[in-house]
Amino acid sequence: MSVRFNPDKQHTLKSAVSISGTGLHTGILVDLTLNPASPGFGFQFQRIDLPNQPIIKADCDLVTDTSRGTTLEANGAKVSTVEHVLAALVGMGVDNCLIEVNGPEMPIMDGSSWPFVELIEEAGVLEQDAAKIWYTIDENIFHTDENKRVEMVIMPAVEYQITTLIDFNSPVLGTQHAQLKTMKDFKDEISHSRTFVFLHELEMLLQHNLIKGGDVNNAIVIVDKAVGEEEMERLRQTFKKDNIEVKSEGYLNNLELRFPNEPARHKLLDIVGDLALIGYPVKGRIIANRPGHSSNVAFAKKIKQHIKKNRHTKDVPVYDPNQPPIYDHQYIAKTLPHRYPFALVDKVIELTDTKIIGVKNVTFNEWFFPGHFPDNPVMPGVLQIEALAQCGGILAINLSGDGQYDTYFLKIDNCKFKQMVKPGDTMLLKMELMAPIRRGICEMKGTVYVGGKVATEADLVAQIVKR
Repeated sequence: MSVRFNPDKQHTLKSAVSISGTGLHTGILVDLTLNPASPGFGFQFQRIDLPNQPIIKADCDLVTDTSRGTTLEANGAKVSTVEHVLAALVGMGVDNCLIEVNGPEMPIMDGSSWPFVELIEEAGVLEQDAAKIWYTIDENIFHTDENKRVEMVIMPAVEYQITTLIDFNSPVLGTQHAQLKTMKDFKDEISHSRTFVFLHELEMLLQHNLIKGGDVNNAIVIVDKAVGEEEMERLRQTFKKDNIEVKSEGYLNNLELRFPNEPARHKLLDIVGDLALIGYPVKGRIIANRPGHSSNVAFAKKIKQHIKKNRHTKDVPVYDPNQPPIYDHQYIAKTLPHRYPFALVDKVIELTDTKIIGVKNVTFNEWFFPGHFPDNPVMPGVLQIEALAQCGGILAINLSGDGQYDTYFLKIDNCKFKQMVKPGDTMLLKMELMAPIRRGICEMKGTVYVGGKVATEADLVAQIVKR
């Protein structure tokens, strides 16, 4: 049965769920827990076995190794082989999830995303009252690697679609392709596909003690050369199986193929997981020839840079009043202590782990207009800054975890008022983190937009204090 969800709303899990397994390369038994997360949280890993339980964002800029899977590293911690669990989350329509793990590597399970899909189904997927902000690719973006004969492109399309082609000059594999026309088909068509390895690669990994957690149930082994009895005996001892043999098709008889083109489908699965590291949901059609983790990550970086560049040149927020807000005034009232007449954010329309955009509709009935130029009403600049600060407070509190928090001004720098704000104006309040929050200190750049132009800007520093 296909996954059904509203693609224009954000989703998280209904409850926390856990699974245990062995890391393919480290051989370490780990416990993994998928936790619900707030809108705009994205995917973040937490090493709960390390001091201070550091968090590692699922970000292509944090990838430090792609030799045997995708490895992320930040804050003195690393997590490896992240692609299968990320693919499951994306494929099941989950946007926000905290992934807790008590070891350095995700469990390999059966070598596919299916065990994680089952885990997500066990938890249930919850639609959040927040719009999902898609980035629509408006021009072709290419990545090539001549040495590896890799060619990848993403083209404008109305959905997220992927086609993979593989050709390893192997008489066993031949030339294969796989296609995902809609993410609704991921569960049934892609998630079951297991990782594969050529026998000569497997032997090299075993010789260098780099596949400590592998067994014959989590990888398709492609036999691309003649194998003598002595070597077969060594494989039987390695896998602790007496009946290891090569099938006529050129596969080790460790398992039955789930699809005739299972290797190509798994390459597609890896693309879904690795491109989750872009950090933005995208709409576009991807065609990938001979993809691999290093190429996937390089491609993710190109797409992310394209998005950032275009957002920089088009950095005026787009406000569609017909779209549901991420947070409405009722939620904001639960988050912030401010009340009339100092509740200065009506709703939040965009939220990530580094940025928030809020809306303040200015009317002639504002309490301050009778005393501030009553014959020519102008919103006081200090209240514009206060509105920015409240908007930034929502972002800071959203990143602070459970509990009730307040935010307090410490400093205002580089404040400029470039145009007046008057009755009838709609203020778009953008606050962006200038540095990670440390010890409760939050540094943000704030900008007020009115009518597509900058009205006010300032650098704000605040302190987050738990009530």
